[in-house]
Amino acid sequence: MNTFNRDITVEEIVEAVNKVISTMTESKMPTEDKTQVGELKQLGTVKPSQDVKEVGVAIGPAYGLHIHKTINGLDHMVVLKEILAGIEEEGMIPRVIRGTRTSDVAFIANDVAKLVGSGIAVGIQSKGTTVIHQKDLYPLTNLELFPQAPIITLKMYRQIGKNAAKYAKGEQVKPVKVINDITSRPKYQVRAALMHTKETEYVVKRGPYIEIEVPM
Repeated sequence: MNTFNRDITVEEIVEAVNKVISTMTESKMPTEDKTQVGELKQLGTVKPSQDVKEVGVAIGPAYGLHIHKTINGLDHMVVLKEILAGIEEEGMIPRVIRGTRTSDVAFIANDVAKLVGSGIAVGIQSKGTTVIHQKDLYPLTNLELFPQAPIITLKMYRQIGKNAAKYAKGEQVKPVKVINDITSRPKYQVRAALMHTKETEYVVKRGPYIEIEVPM
């Protein structure tokens, strides 16, 4: 029989999708009593701060926990450390917080901006989509948005951290230059949808914002 002419079954489609997902996630779930998840230590529920030197870094519910690389293969820990380094280079203090109640990067970043003293936060999804937000803006507005995760480099992530710190200091900021690649959307569309679906699986209704410690 010519296999190229036969109909593809639903079971085969599901199996193919699961194979894609399995390449991005760990098959083993951490136990509930673990505070050390990979390299990110969860310290408990966040308390608001008045320290004006603090700049928030808001990560999604699956970031570095159930998903470990961005859509273009950048390691989550490396990306996170680039953002932190950018903030620190401007003399500000990064504060990493995990949002669990939504997988929408705009809402996570806006909520975290309201928890840190400077009122500024960088939000980043597991797939790499990033935003710089301010506490008194509506969630779907922002200071800078980087929607095309496949073309964001480590150098750009570092500059995003620097810009967030500059906004927090009230300085004039030159937005990070974003290259628009019209081919990235069709190329990564399915993978982006799968990653977002996977991250959304770990959303907890009315879940807490969790303080995160990043090891040096």
